[in-house]
Amino acid sequence: MKPINDRVVVKPAEAEEKTAGGIILPDTAKEKPQRGEVVAVGPGKDGNKMTVKKGDKVLYGKYAGQEISYKGEDFLIMREDDILVIL
Repeated sequence: MKPINDRVVVKPAEAEEKTAGGIILPDTAKEKPQRGEVVAVGPGKDGNKMTVKKGDKVLYGKYAGQEISYKGEDFLIMREDDILVIL
């Protein structure tokens, strides 16, 4: 996958299986992850270089990006602006 313009492909982290207190969460109670790893970065837009790079761990908004499935794996495609912080 090669994103275009200011798009970034992120592999979301796995949802938490257990609470801090040890309670196992059913699938319906799991929250959508808001962190992941950048797997591909576009070239940028309007001459602006991209801040994130492949391999960066990032936090993004709860409803950011478009969910896709590619070769049996789930990914998010989002604009670089949707990324809040690089960890």
